[in-house]
Amino acid sequence: MESSRIEQLLDKYLNAETTLQEEEVLQDYFTSHNVAPHLTQYSALFGYFAESKTERYTKTIQLNTQKKNWKWLSVAASVVLLFSVYTGYNKLYPANSGLSESEMAEAKRALADTQKAFQMLSKNMNKGTAAIGYLENYETTTNKIFKNK
Repeated sequence: MESSRIEQLLDKYLNAETTLQEEEVLQDYFTSHNVAPHLTQYSALFGYFAESKTERYTKTIQLNTQKKNWKWLSVAASVVLLFSVYTGYNKLYPANSGLSESEMAEAKRALADTQKAFQMLSKNMNKGTAAIGYLENYETTTNKIFKNK
């Protein structure tokens, strides 16, 4: 009777349908010394499982717990930022650039002419943008009239 029950449990085990309690029954049966002769081939399998439960890893594991020191990165970034601001400021407002008064006046005049040209370009771009707004309004109105989506 017990042999047929063990065979049924073994079939369920090989089909991966057993519960933990049924696997424990199989474990107990195959680790005991009175196993049916036609099932002795499975005793090595369950014996291995029983032995592997008792094994423990005894070596110490070295964990790399060093954290990256991001503080130095932020200090380096702030130094680069300050250096770039300093050099940019010196290029925009040179103290002793070596330019004469006439060259400096000519540069200021060229700057004013360039700003005037950009102002005129901006006005014309704004006119074009307003025209596109009217065109969009026209398109939505015609879609309402002709019921197009």
